Amino acid sequence: MKKISYPIRIYRLLPAFGLLALTSCVELEEKPESSLTSNQFYNSSSDAEAAVNSVYAGLNPNGQSLYRCLLQIGMEMATDDYEAGPRARNAHVRAISNLVHDAGNDRMQEMWKESYNVINRANVAIDNISGNNNIPEDLRNRYVNEAKFLRALNYFNLVRWFKEVPIVLHETTSLDASSTYVSQATENDVYEQIIKDLKDAEALPDSYDDANIGRATSGAAKSLLSKVYLTHKDWKLAAEKSKEVIESGRYGLFENFADVFNLATENGKEHIFSIQFKGNANYISNNLSSRSAANEVPGINGDYADALHIEGGLYESFDANDKRLPVTFVTEMASPTDGKLYKLAVPHFYKYYDETVVGNQGESSKDVHYIRFAEVLLIYAEALNEAEGKPSAEAYAAIDKVRERAGITLLHNINPDLSQDEFREYVFEERRKELVYEFQRWFDLSRRGSDYYVQKLKASGKTSALPKHIHFPIPQRELDLNPNLHQLSDWE
Repeated sequence: MKKISYPIRIYRLLPAFGLLALTSCVELEEKPESSLTSNQFYNSSSDAEAAVNSVYAGLNPNGQSLYRCLLQIGMEMATDDYEAGPRARNAHVRAISNLVHDAGNDRMQEMWKESYNVINRANVAIDNISGNNNIPEDLRNRYVNEAKFLRALNYFNLVRWFKEVPIVLHETTSLDASSTYVSQATENDVYEQIIKDLKDAEALPDSYDDANIGRATSGAAKSLLSKVYLTHKDWKLAAEKSKEVIESGRYGLFENFADVFNLATENGKEHIFSIQFKGNANYISNNLSSRSAANEVPGINGDYADALHIEGGLYESFDANDKRLPVTFVTEMASPTDGKLYKLAVPHFYKYYDETVVGNQGESSKDVHYIRFAEVLLIYAEALNEAEGKPSAEAYAAIDKVRERAGITLLHNINPDLSQDEFREYVFEERRKELVYEFQRWFDLSRRGSDYYVQKLKASGKTSALPKHIHFPIPQRELDLNPNLHQLSDWE
């Protein structure tokens, strides 16, 4: 199956704010032979498509970018399930893992910068495609709504990380103070903008032809919207929107959990929106496999920079017969060099291990799934429980679909009379096991509040956990460049 490729093209992208400081003591007179501005560029549907492709490309450019590994090392290290591996050399990564990070942490800066880079690309596309009569109306609307979906996705990450962030909705065309020194919006205002963009994106197509597989769909917008409502504790709306996705009939669970991560079944019925990767294709491969792979087996070139935090008890929390366990973790591996079977000292993450590039895991082609159908079922179960004050038969049925596929006992068979609090814990533990290494644990812990976060982290031996760690500090570099930004009160 073909899938969309994301060529990286940048069209007059100026910094959204605070990312560039200019000083000069000389005057330059420039007489360029020729130039291409956005007004000259957007003359056809192919131009508009290229601009939107550039927004997608911002999700997985070369290097330690957002979905190649930055989310893992930038936030998931600060949970009870992960830690910096023995070959994680960056002191900033180790600081996050040990919960001693501060506003000068370079991973915080990169998360902020790369997210606003994608947002700025989206703004450029939206501003130049909207109302452009060179582009047919149906395509114009589609491209604008794709860009809005991607803008919302990045603002959703930002508001959960940093709580109070600037809202920038238009292309930055000037470096004057009013354009570059943007103030922070309230948390609620950011959520309102996210919801507005996603409601517009609900008008996207339900599906695409093979040449466009991987683009945002109406189902992706609805699924993400249900997650936004859940995070914002709009329980009724979260239940309604997730139910809409479930009842659409467009999605389902793979019968075999391993197919969620098989190359042959990528962009299948369970994958609602995935970040697309392809090995040996100009550095758009998924290097999470390399970061988590063992370095103790001859011929397996693992970096072992992302490691399981053993004291957190994640591995032991799985039932022995849970079908997710051997897909999620590996405990022994055959060497491609000498053919011997090597038992690993501790379990290693395995979801992104690409059997087609055994000797070069940095070229894994496995996609990263931003949201999939199993999570929508768990969103529905959680939202119903919260909205109704106790778990209903529908809530039990939703979580049990996930448990049934995992091959473990159905919840309604072992605990049919759970209280609201008890059922909530089962949902969170199911999310924990279903979504390992998919960038969900920190978000789940933080949205439960500081008491819950600190309790879980300290129970896992990460005793430096503090209430402030449910958010990250505004990066110091941004504070230094933009006088209108302020640090979060917990981090002052």
